Amino acid sequence: TGFLHLGGLRTALYNYIFAKKHQGTFILRVEDTDQNRVVPGAAEGIEDMLDWAGIPPDESPRRGGSFGPYQQSHRLDFYRSASDMLLEKGAAYRCFCTHQRLELLKKEALRSQQTPRYDNRCRHLTPTEVAEKLSQGLDWVVRFRLEKGVEPFQDLVYGWNKHEVADVEGDPVILKGDGFPTYHLANVVDDHYMGISHVLRGTEWLTSTSKHLLLYKAFGWDPPQFGHLPLLLNKDGGKLSKRQGDIFLERFARDGYLPEALLDIITNCGSGFAEKQIGRSLEELISQFEIGRITTHSALLDLEKLPEFNRIHLTHHIENEGLRQKLIREVQLLVEHVYGDQQVDQEVLEEEYVERVLLLRKGHISFLKTLVSSDYSYLWVRPSVSREQLQTISAEVDEIGKLVLGLMTRQDAVLTVEELNKDLRSLQKQTKETKYSSMMKLLRLALSGQQHGPSVAEMMVTLGPKEVCGRIHKALSS
Repeated sequence: TGFLHLGGLRTALYNYIFAKKHQGTFILRVEDTDQNRVVPGAAEGIEDMLDWAGIPPDESPRRGGSFGPYQQSHRLDFYRSASDMLLEKGAAYRCFCTHQRLELLKKEALRSQQTPRYDNRCRHLTPTEVAEKLSQGLDWVVRFRLEKGVEPFQDLVYGWNKHEVADVEGDPVILKGDGFPTYHLANVVDDHYMGISHVLRGTEWLTSTSKHLLLYKAFGWDPPQFGHLPLLLNKDGGKLSKRQGDIFLERFARDGYLPEALLDIITNCGSGFAEKQIGRSLEELISQFEIGRITTHSALLDLEKLPEFNRIHLTHHIENEGLRQKLIREVQLLVEHVYGDQQVDQEVLEEEYVERVLLLRKGHISFLKTLVSSDYSYLWVRPSVSREQLQTISAEVDEIGKLVLGLMTRQDAVLTVEELNKDLRSLQKQTKETKYSSMMKLLRLALSGQQHGPSVAEMMVTLGPKEVCGRIHKALSS
């Protein structure tokens, strides 16, 4: 019914971690039985985003598996035969109530300030009455008989639970008039035939579990173990907003967030892990996870902290040689995309140069795209600055140029921002009449063609000796 958002990712992640922790199989099943709400492309989008997040299912509509098909709209025969089984046992019955009658029941309940529920009218039809209505060609659905006296079950998170569903609900529809099942029947049937051992799902399904267990009992099947995950909420305790798509994974991927940062923040604000620390890898999450550590408190997600999580994981990527190669290629593509029409010199796209930039900016940037922002354009576009322009700032252009070239080619030069700031101060003292601020203005213009941006020392460290010397030579000779 929609694309993958942070709540769905959190549920998928806990299932994935649980499966991998216990050498199990992580299964993606697409529940598309409500045909009115199906969004074209959503099922494929969910699988794309699970792949992007690094938690791909072992079995799914795309990957296949021994228990397919994995899309419920392709499994209608399973549900029809299961429904027939319950009808034969007397655990379910055909209901002929019209939509209009059900709407009247609902309005009447709301008018008297009661919770709307079906009054189980068709439960009491005799076999003769059912046969007569069928012979008249009336539309029907199948409803499941809810029995009183449900047995308690032990939830993996919430402990012992039971909900007397028959006291508060009418008999639920399990097979609709269009031949499609409802969630209740489809999940029970599929979990049985797919050999599901554990189900981790959102806490909103906790009260329905007693109903599902009644279905298992009616079929004579053993149920899986259930664990219900507490809600994922905004930091103020409100529901995550789906407005403007601001919690959908596509948006985070498009905005340059790393999947590791998302996995880290949604587990960091939740529970189930030995300790809370920023920067955990998926392998660390798996090793630290214990289902008994999940608390029943809602998880409060503060998305304002996400850029900091991303900065830490981007730093890890830059430090990892294999992942760094991928980042180098991404930066090269970003530069070509952003500055392609400004005649980027191929030398500044060389792997060695891009790698230097990444290693020097490590820990300072939260997003890769920051490196192609206007502040960093000097890295990729060599300035066209004339000697005359520089002379308007100081007449000592040649002297300053020679001093900086000497500094950059010194064998023992320590290229850190701190050391360079000291060196530039001492160089200025060797000029006759140029103030420090004017010298910085001149160097900034020669190196970047800009009047604003990072400090001159930071520019020089990031560009490196070779590039600094090349730009100063070019400015002096133009």
